[in-house]
Amino acid sequence: MKLNEILFVERYPTLDLHGYDRETARVAINDFIRDHLKMKNEICLIIHGIGSGILLQTTKETLKRNRYVRDYQLHYFNPGCTIVQLQFDKD
Repeated sequence: MKLNEILFVERYPTLDLHGYDRETARVAINDFIRDHLKMKNEICLIIHGIGSGILLQTTKETLKRNRYVRDYQLHYFNPGCTIVQLQFDKD
């Protein structure tokens, strides 16, 4: 599945980071990914908003460092939302 083909995101699990600081957002993202690996959800969403870009930057840095993230990109129609694709083959 290609992330740029996903248009309707309502059916995917979502983490909303509005109101979080950087460190809390980082921990929440990693916990969210861990939970959805257990549930075998390949696609999930992180809503970071647009704002000043602090949560977007934190989201990108956290996803880049997480070994269970196969790919991620901003949603085509909503730049305040990142679509994440997980991989299950690593232990």
